[in-house]
Amino acid sequence: MQAIVAREPGDASVLVLAERPMPVPGAGEVLLRVLAAGINRPDVMQRQGIARPAPGITDVLGLEVCGEVVACGPGADSALVGQRLMSLVPGGGYAPWCTASVDHSFVVPAPLSDIEAAALPEGLFTVWHNLFELGRLAMGETVLIHGAAGGIGTLAIQMAHAAGCTVIVTDNDEARFPELEALGADLAICWPTTDFTQACLDYTAGRGVDVVLDIVGGDYVRRNLQAMAFGGRHVSLSFMQGSAVSIELLTLMQRQLSLHSSTMRPQSHAEKARMAKGLAHHVMPLLKSRRITPRIHATFPVGEAAASHAMLESGKVFGKLVLVP
Repeated sequence: MQAIVAREPGDASVLVLAERPMPVPGAGEVLLRVLAAGINRPDVMQRQGIARPAPGITDVLGLEVCGEVVACGPGADSALVGQRLMSLVPGGGYAPWCTASVDHSFVVPAPLSDIEAAALPEGLFTVWHNLFELGRLAMGETVLIHGAAGGIGTLAIQMAHAAGCTVIVTDNDEARFPELEALGADLAICWPTTDFTQACLDYTAGRGVDVVLDIVGGDYVRRNLQAMAFGGRHVSLSFMQGSAVSIELLTLMQRQLSLHSSTMRPQSHAEKARMAKGLAHHVMPLLKSRRITPRIHATFPVGEAAASHAMLESGKVFGKLVLVP
């Protein structure tokens, strides 16, 4: 089959169509005819050579797909043949065929299109694990979400709002604020012109926020901590301003703040399966009722994967980019 790989580490131009073997489903896996594939920052990091697939995993890019089950491996229920699944995969999504673990997949709710379903798995697992498991976000609490207009941010807003939380977000384009608020944001802060730390303290009458979901790193971590309430939880997803930060431990101790971070790709099969059960119980009903929906910015034919990566790196994407056959 023809699939998208990076011929060498580099910019978007290194993405090419290349011949790869047709994947064969193993134990507990299904073979999917890919209907759409989501594009994510870890794909960019793999293309750049910063992140590499685990040993034995294909070099074909793509960590989330929507596909039709065409074959089942040992232990996978043959009744799944013909069903649409949305799946978190370790690689292989930028291709016409892809294998997926049943444990990391969901039957696509009828209201969702193929494109919408493909835009969800990576974000669902990431937000669920980081915001609700590590961050322990609970009803009635306040969360600050940076990078609110991204694929993770737009999903995090909706999931936090559905959980009965107050949602504060930051973005650099005020034209997007009305839609961010429609998704569930209670306060949108334009970070280039407004001190988000002070804005959070003002909005919470000096109390601060309970959880911060951060993708910036660098100096933002110090500023985030200043905006947090007693017992607050800081969760780092990425570090666009750098991974090296200076932390005053006395501040953490006196205010009982905690720091958390994770990436999804290195999580074990069992951990991802455990997360999937939580998502099936708590979040899938919200997708079925369309209380949560992905915001699609644009779609690209799979052969134009390079153009999709260039757009993602432009910083102008509002929501998700998706590849289609």
